[in-house]
Amino acid sequence: MSKENNAVWFISYKLVKGANEAEFLKASEVLGREYISKQKGYISWKQLKDGDTWADIATWETMEDAKAFETSGGGGELANKFYSFIDFNSLKSRFYTVEWSY
Repeated sequence: MSKENNAVWFISYKLVKGANEAEFLKASEVLGREYISKQKGYISWKQLKDGDTWADIATWETMEDAKAFETSGGGGELANKFYSFIDFNSLKSRFYTVEWSY
């Protein structure tokens, strides 16, 4: 057991109607590799799926790093491609701090 100060950004959403999942995952991979993974405090990004609902779990070294990334508005065309697949009416987002890791 250990206490950590990492931050987790949990985001759930659905894809827009007719979205190609393979293309979405490719856009995610490119965005993650070329932009997100290079941001201050980045640790990991996992994408989960249950039926038609997706969830992203992004882990950052600190809450400040996570929130700075959220408000950065960066990623340019890579981010725009990724966001084009997401139904923003279904999106829910929340930050958590990691209190304990077992």
